[in-house]
Amino acid sequence: MSEKNYILSLDQGTTSSRAVLIDHNGRICAVAQREIEQHFPSPGWVEHNPAEIWSSQLQVAHEVLQKNTIDGRSIAAIGITNQRETTLVWDRKTGTAIGNAIVWQDRRTATACDKLKKNGRSELIQSKTGLLPDAYFSATKLQWLLDQTPGARKKAERGELAFGTVDSWLVWNLTGGKVHATDATNASRTMLYDIHQLSWDEELLDLFHIPRSLLPEVKSNTDLFGTTADGLFETPIPIRGMAGDQQAALFGQMCIRRGMVKNTYGTGCFIVMNTGDKPVRSANGLLSTIAWLIDGKPTYALEGSIFIAGAAIQWLRDGLKIIQNSGDVEALAAKVADNGGLYLVPAFTGLGAPHWDQHARGAIIGITRGTTDGHIARAALESIAYQARDVLDAMAADSDIPARELRADGGASANNLLMQFQADILDMKVIRPKILESTAMGAGYLAGLGAGFWKDIADIEKLWQKDRTFSPAMEKDAADRHHSYWKKAVNRAKGWDN
Repeated sequence: MSEKNYILSLDQGTTSSRAVLIDHNGRICAVAQREIEQHFPSPGWVEHNPAEIWSSQLQVAHEVLQKNTIDGRSIAAIGITNQRETTLVWDRKTGTAIGNAIVWQDRRTATACDKLKKNGRSELIQSKTGLLPDAYFSATKLQWLLDQTPGARKKAERGELAFGTVDSWLVWNLTGGKVHATDATNASRTMLYDIHQLSWDEELLDLFHIPRSLLPEVKSNTDLFGTTADGLFETPIPIRGMAGDQQAALFGQMCIRRGMVKNTYGTGCFIVMNTGDKPVRSANGLLSTIAWLIDGKPTYALEGSIFIAGAAIQWLRDGLKIIQNSGDVEALAAKVADNGGLYLVPAFTGLGAPHWDQHARGAIIGITRGTTDGHIARAALESIAYQARDVLDAMAADSDIPARELRADGGASANNLLMQFQADILDMKVIRPKILESTAMGAGYLAGLGAGFWKDIADIEKLWQKDRTFSPAMEKDAADRHHSYWKKAVNRAKGWDN
């Protein structure tokens, strides 16, 4: 009989599905990844194929086991983490989605959100959910799917449809349609969930015309979410942990004490601060959200969501074609001594925190005859760091919790030039862990905690290891001067498409 020596962490992201195998020592034993296709049916619209989300995730789960020459009998539990806010609706009988998933980046419901603000609904939404009315979140996407898909609203009212974010879609498919559930972190990103009462909110459901029967059951992050259906693996495997990607990364970085902050440098940038057992209401464009819910006790967080970070580097590769691979950007940026006065505002899908301008658009300002591709590459990298400073400045204004260091993870955190510039522009230490897969690790840790694979959080904290610390090397006056030019550039980009 096989020993249960591993946790299988499933990480369904915006651009790819990944699977990571984690052992008792918190080591990654194998990784498998598959890109998923991005669909752009209209300007500002972003969709994924639900069948591809599921099939790609199942494929990488099997690939990662094969890489380690083990099978499902060696897996103690499955943890799930996912791109948040992305919205799916499917038929409860057939398990087939009624249309493509509307991705978190999608802006098709921006006008509906503008109307909510104009009608004075911002206070209601923020007081209950900690969120601001924005097309980023699930509620208006779900409303759009019900209204724009022929027959969907009537079917929903008859209880024939199910709504879920990507986590719910994966659990539904993994359990063969037996479980319709989500966790508190993903629920807290829908604009339908009261983060104080820890429940779906009837007033918000009425506001968005959402039938209650559509919604999944909300569980704690280390609950049992069901077991895998017969035939998927050699034996049924319990699903014991689940969290939205940024909360999973906060847990994976072991930011378990009040005031600890992490930034995940992925497609977007997501800065999250642990605020302890009480939510902090933001007056500066940040979001209050649930960090995790364990044993019925919520831990809260402040979050700044930056829509475009690594995606700006992908644009250099796919749009401008000035690099062949995303990893080439550091060498190109290093060809120039500084940004040459160039500032790139990557507001390709509007601006997130702390600006929340749905109508901002991308801008490159400061171009001269001397501007080169190296300057553009450097300006793109620097834009990521500037956006992070905007968020951390807002966090400092909102809370009485001074951040002393920033824990960095995600793909772009491997870029030393970016990490050093981030430390310079923040005037703060930036710490990169040995394992950059913080999102997958967080889901794995939660699953392991739920399954008793690890005894407690203190047991897990011992597994976190530092790789490198980047300390500020730029004069603070120079950093502030750079940031003031950045703010001027942002102001030029705001409200462009309005």
